[in-house]
Amino acid sequence: MTLVRALIPVALLAGCAAQAQRLEAPKVVSGLGLAPYSIHEECMTLARGERIGYRFTAQPPVAFNVHFHEENAVIMPIDVAAASDESGVFTADRDQAYCLMWEAGPQGTRLDYRVQPLERRP
Repeated sequence: MTLVRALIPVALLAGCAAQAQRLEAPKVVSGLGLAPYSIHEECMTLARGERIGYRFTAQPPVAFNVHFHEENAVIMPIDVAAASDESGVFTADRDQAYCLMWEAGPQGTRLDYRVQPLERRP
C-alpha cells in the first residue's frame, strides 16, 4: 500500500456531505485532468430508492468508488480498483449524501464522466 493510498481514508473522512446537493439534471464533465494520485468527487444527496446512472472514461485508468459516510466510517457500496471505461446504476438504500470518487494513479489521468438522475423503480 502506498503512502498516498493510505491517506485516502483520511481525505474521505473530510467528506463531501457538506457540498452535496440534489442532482436535478444530468451532469457532464469532459477533459478533466487529474494530477498524479489526486482525487475528484461528484457528490449528491439521494433519498432512499432514488437511482443515478453513471458512465466514465479515463486514460490512464483510475480507481473508482461510490461511497458515503456513517459516523467515522466510510462505506463503499461500489469499489473498482482500476477502470478506464465503466458505467452502472446506483440505487440509494437510505437518505444520504453519496459521492462518486475517481483517484488517479502515478501518471495522472484525463477523465470524462456523466451522472444523471433516473426514475425510481416501483
